[in-house]
Amino acid sequence: MTTLDVVRIDDPADERLADYNNLTDVVLRSKHEPAKGLYIAESSTVIRRALAAGHRPRSFLMAPKWLDSMSDLIGETGAPVYVAEEPLLKEITGFNLHRGAMAAMHRPPLPGVHELLAGARGGAGARRVVIFEDIVDHTNVGAGMRACAALGVDVVLFTPSCADPLYRRAVRVSMGTVFQIPWTRIDPWPSGIQALHEHGFKVAALALEDDSVSLDDLVADPPEKLALVLGTEGDGLKARTIAECDMTVRIPMSGGVDSLNVASAVAVAAWATRVPAGDR
Repeated sequence: MTTLDVVRIDDPADERLADYNNLTDVVLRSKHEPAKGLYIAESSTVIRRALAAGHRPRSFLMAPKWLDSMSDLIGETGAPVYVAEEPLLKEITGFNLHRGAMAAMHRPPLPGVHELLAGARGGAGARRVVIFEDIVDHTNVGAGMRACAALGVDVVLFTPSCADPLYRRAVRVSMGTVFQIPWTRIDPWPSGIQALHEHGFKVAALALEDDSVSLDDLVADPPEKLALVLGTEGDGLKARTIAECDMTVRIPMSGGVDSLNVASAVAVAAWATRVPAGDR
């Protein structure tokens, strides 16, 4: 039988809980977590997917009632399990912890762009890539990652100014698929598009430009390797980014609507341009 390293906590200022303090402070955590090489996984589902992806836990935090149901998951890791009553957990984290448990995880090192593009699909190389430019909303990052994982995208690239895909809200919204799909940062940007060209990709900017072609036209004659670039929630893609791309594509819409939420847009575009299952 697995023996858990259970540590009962009764002081919210316990220094062993530093990883979990002030989790609702987005600005603080966005700097604190990457600097300390950690991220927070929230809920048993997300923790299971993180562990399945080979990520290593630093510790776990939960209410006593979750110990039994989580023991099979955490018992083999050897990481300490901090247990506290729910009012104390709220004082520590800043919110009601009702999704079972949290884990402070070691943040894995990011691979290089070339390494990721060449190594995707078991070494066969990526054929469908999504690039997010300057997406700062963690919910959109998480929803976008979930769409990419579900719709056959091989690799996701984030520009330097994008929100952290491993911030707990992004991870939670993605339902842990952020651990499923290969991703990294592309830097410098937008000159880093050259890396896609070196791997044989055609790069399509999704933007409402006068010379843009319909997504239907792209689908009618898709390139073998395609990268889709989607811009920030407010202003869309930068002019310099569009200039670096090979083409500009718009999603046909009706009802007087000229744009979609970025997570919706990537879902539409990824589905339309997916590689047929038989060719993957």
